[in-house]
Amino acid sequence: MDHLLQLSNLPHEAVPYDKIKGTDYIPALKKAMELGNANIARIKQIESPDFKNTIIALECCDNEVDYIAGIYYGLYSAHCTEDIQKISDEFSDLSTKYYNNISLDLELFSKVKAVYELNEDLTVEEKRVLEKHYKSFVRNGALLNEDQKNQIRSIDEEMAKLDNKFTENVRLANNAYSLIIEDEKDLEGMPAGVIEAAAGEAKKLDLLGKWVFTLDYPSIGPFLQYCQNRNLREKMARASGAKAFGGEFDNAGNVKRMLELKDARAKLLGYKNHSYFILEERMAKTPETVLDFLGKLHDKAKPATDADLKKLVDLKTELTGDSDFQSWDAAFYTEILKKRELDMDDELLRPYFKLENVVQGVFDIATKLYDVKFKEAPDLPVFHEDVKAYEVLNADDSFIGLFYTDFHPRPEKRPGAWMNDLISQGLMFGKVRHPHISITCNFTKPTDTKPSLLNLNEVTTLFHEFGHAIHGLFSKCTYRSVAGTNVYWDFVELPSQVMENWVLEKECLDLFAVHYETGEKIPTEYMTKIKAANTFLEGLGTMRQLSFGYLDMSLHNTDPKEIDDIAKFEDKVMDEYSPYPRNGGNMLCSFGHIFPHGGYSSGYYSYKWAEVLDADAFEAFKENGIFDKKTATLFKENILEKGGSVDAMELYKNFRGHEPDVEPLLRRAGLL
Repeated sequence: MDHLLQLSNLPHEAVPYDKIKGTDYIPALKKAMELGNANIARIKQIESPDFKNTIIALECCDNEVDYIAGIYYGLYSAHCTEDIQKISDEFSDLSTKYYNNISLDLELFSKVKAVYELNEDLTVEEKRVLEKHYKSFVRNGALLNEDQKNQIRSIDEEMAKLDNKFTENVRLANNAYSLIIEDEKDLEGMPAGVIEAAAGEAKKLDLLGKWVFTLDYPSIGPFLQYCQNRNLREKMARASGAKAFGGEFDNAGNVKRMLELKDARAKLLGYKNHSYFILEERMAKTPETVLDFLGKLHDKAKPATDADLKKLVDLKTELTGDSDFQSWDAAFYTEILKKRELDMDDELLRPYFKLENVVQGVFDIATKLYDVKFKEAPDLPVFHEDVKAYEVLNADDSFIGLFYTDFHPRPEKRPGAWMNDLISQGLMFGKVRHPHISITCNFTKPTDTKPSLLNLNEVTTLFHEFGHAIHGLFSKCTYRSVAGTNVYWDFVELPSQVMENWVLEKECLDLFAVHYETGEKIPTEYMTKIKAANTFLEGLGTMRQLSFGYLDMSLHNTDPKEIDDIAKFEDKVMDEYSPYPRNGGNMLCSFGHIFPHGGYSSGYYSYKWAEVLDADAFEAFKENGIFDKKTATLFKENILEKGGSVDAMELYKNFRGHEPDVEPLLRRAGLL
């Protein structure tokens, strides 16, 4: 248990995963809470509060709790074993009560408020930290009466349990479905690697001579793209669309209850609804601004969306004589159209995107831009054999941080891709610590005959998550509360999305895109096609992202009493944005970004908002050269190192010299 209460004596204070047992977490958490409460008691006894004796003390008062929670929740998402799962309710209940007791402590808040009103001579970062702590107390109910505080406590405790239940239902529903193919004819048109992977899944289930496809993206993605049997595509698409909607792992009731709790909490705190509460701490500020932003992009994208859809429907009609077009036809006919118009097949690219090469490639790009090195650390403990640990070093070998990668699906891992702070950069346990950062994905697995070969979308995802990782790794702040990715949510996607741009550049692909068997560099003609593919059917791609943002904003900007049926609500909202007929599915029941632990409720628009930023930012690299050191240094010093220690718009203008312009995004997407 003690190894969870303090940083380890391993190199770089790495997490001692090999020593941690599931039975350690609850006793360690309880002990950590005792230490934290004792620290809080000392702060409350301070007679003359100031920044040093109160705010810095508050920053560090629950280091042990934060450390344990970071490790636990990292595993809960990435490797949720039976030991981790069975303590999830107790762990979240204890930690939620602990943090609530701090944020609702009026005596503690009075000390923070006294410092807030003291008008000390503070640095810019210190002012941001002070303001963040003060606002955190206010936004968590410190100014409420005791009855209202108890309501907040009750809401947060119930939300924590619902968070766990929602996540677990999605994971279990994802694992519960598989499509078993018995007739080899149903595999016609599928690439050999996809067939081999499906045979491997069948082998695990002792279904020799058969093929199994799952709802994990590396399985369902190629299936919908290449399967010629429309009925089977429909089965898979419907199963995916109904994940955790109905049946044993139904999340419909959980979603409805979570909406009610979010709304009640916001109103207790004096806000019109959850969206107003969330957006107060975003660049956008109000739901009206977000809806106007989404609406304007919708109007720009609608003509292109209609034209794209017509192309696909006309193609299906030409090939089958049937114009009926459903969502399970989209990927299949997109692939055919891409071959016809661009002479491009995603499977032709896979041999050039061996996972290990892509990882080394993104490391090499970071080296060229930022003069850093990634050195594998095989002796550091990890929690699963798929996980690799790396030391991140400056050119002079001085230490920056630890970086962990975890790339393949398994039953214990939730779907999707994400970045975690295992240890945030900044003041912790008495000194400013180096960050420990991980990225977790669900990429195509290696087979018996082939290594892990990524498709272009997976390559882009790796670059995206790596962008988040270097935001955390390169942080140079004093205080964890404003370090790394602790920025406005509609700013946090800038470092990740700007990294995606390098995938489209020849100078970048030349670094790593080589055939895994022959060592041949990816042909120039393929690079040209990758560039062209970036705007191929972009109207549909843009509308898809806008639809998710609009659904999220509409959901959280509506009184839950007016939402009797979440499926009907989703159908009504998506009607204006979805180009395909609604067929009884429901994405809300598995929309992890806007429900548990995702941080994107009333914030999914952030992806498009940040696209405006990233397109404008990458223009600077294109103007000066994509590996221009001066531009990279400006970006590193003003965006990646500063975290939330300075206002987001000020940081952007310090880098770019002006506020972001929407035209680079529209040009890049081919929507002008």
